[in-house]
Amino acid sequence: MIKAVAVDMDGTFLDSQGQYDRERFEGIFQTMLEKDVRFIVASGNQYYQLRSFFPEKEEQITFVSENGALIFKNREVLKENHFTDNLVQELLAFLQAESSELEVVVCGLKSAYMLKSATQRFKEFSALYYFQLAELDSFADLPEDVIVKFALDVPVDQAPKVVADLNEAFKDQITAVSSGHGSIDIIIPGITKGSSIQWLLDQWGIAPNELAAFGDANNDLEMLALTEHSYAMKECSPDVLATAKNQAPSHNEAGVLQVLEGLLS
Repeated sequence: MIKAVAVDMDGTFLDSQGQYDRERFEGIFQTMLEKDVRFIVASGNQYYQLRSFFPEKEEQITFVSENGALIFKNREVLKENHFTDNLVQELLAFLQAESSELEVVVCGLKSAYMLKSATQRFKEFSALYYFQLAELDSFADLPEDVIVKFALDVPVDQAPKVVADLNEAFKDQITAVSSGHGSIDIIIPGITKGSSIQWLLDQWGIAPNELAAFGDANNDLEMLALTEHSYAMKECSPDVLATAKNQAPSHNEAGVLQVLEGLLS
């Protein structure tokens, strides 16, 4: 019996236009509430962006944001993991010296932060994913906040070197991962969507195989590995296809909703 559902957003729950069938989901969500099935939104994106997709439902949903670093419920933080202040400063100094073409968003609990000098292209791109986003004259002006992730943008041909340099310079202190197209995330080692969802399941007394999980990208692997009821979307990475036990239809065909209707019936 399914007692919890965890969904990635981009490429999984959302279609290519960043939308979902809200009317269809309404019926599914009401069934989940009636059956006491927990609904978890698990994404690399910012909490404030994620909750905007579920107006009037946000207090009934658990949000695992920033690839597992932050867990929110009822607008409150249930659990958080962050870098030390010293490591944040060391990383910023390293990034400044690494490449003059590198751009960065520093992701905190209260807000995300970027430089006023960032390119307009990067500002517009970042605004899609960070609804709480402040522009600073310098990262020396970072407000009092805990930092949970760094999101980088570099020329595509520089990305492999930047990832390798970061992981070598800060071995065991950070994990740098490329998500393609010159995008790089610096995350906390050992903190993933999977580890955070396992923590939630433990709190709720739910067994891993009572979870249904849906994903399409490699930051979903640990989450999908938790349960036999794991679903790779039709358009997914080879690693996701190898890890998930089942396959869902395309995100452009409301694949998650199709599967949930069957699981909850």
